[in-house]
Amino acid sequence: MPAPEHYFSANPGGELVPRTIQVRLAGRDLELTTANGVFSPERVDVGTSVLLANVPAPPPGGNLLDLGCGWGPIAISLALESPRATVWAVDVNERSLELVRRNAAQLRLTNINAVTPDEVPADALFTTIWSNPPIRVGKNELHAMLLHWLPRLEPGSDGWLVVQRNLGSDSLQRWLQAELPRDFAVLRAATNKGYRVLRARRRSGFTGTIDVITG
Repeated sequence: MPAPEHYFSANPGGELVPRTIQVRLAGRDLELTTANGVFSPERVDVGTSVLLANVPAPPPGGNLLDLGCGWGPIAISLALESPRATVWAVDVNERSLELVRRNAAQLRLTNINAVTPDEVPADALFTTIWSNPPIRVGKNELHAMLLHWLPRLEPGSDGWLVVQRNLGSDSLQRWLQAELPRDFAVLRAATNKGYRVLRARRRSGFTGTIDVITG
């Protein structure tokens, strides 16, 4: 079976063939639209399911980022759980973004902005980032993406990434700890079904030394 690289394209080839699927997100049973040319159009993929099962409730306000949103399961979960927050659903795949917009409209979620990376305001900071990052884009592109977005977390905020163990989750954790600014701590938060959930915590009140957290 050919590798599913097509969903990294800005404009996937092939005629759009929408389909309706039944999913459960944020404790609700939903009927949503997916299509060919996007990541995991048949279901919520295992990695995303592991992420959603192992993150705390998102902040109630601020800017929340779904990085590599696909057809939108993470963004929709964030928007349902934090209706007063602004959710940025970011992807390079225009078909994915159109599906997110369609699903948000169907659910009457007005707090989702489905946009390409360059459409996010340059001064926007985030109170959380949730991501099932596209590991197969290649190490250089993945690293550049994470180093661009994770430092835009507000102090005291967390980024949550789900990465398959056999695709380098442990080496990515070590790399992030070495390459992110010194006010970040990168921890393994959970392991399930062959996936790691990594937590990138931006410390608040960082003074240039490692803060000791007690209690």
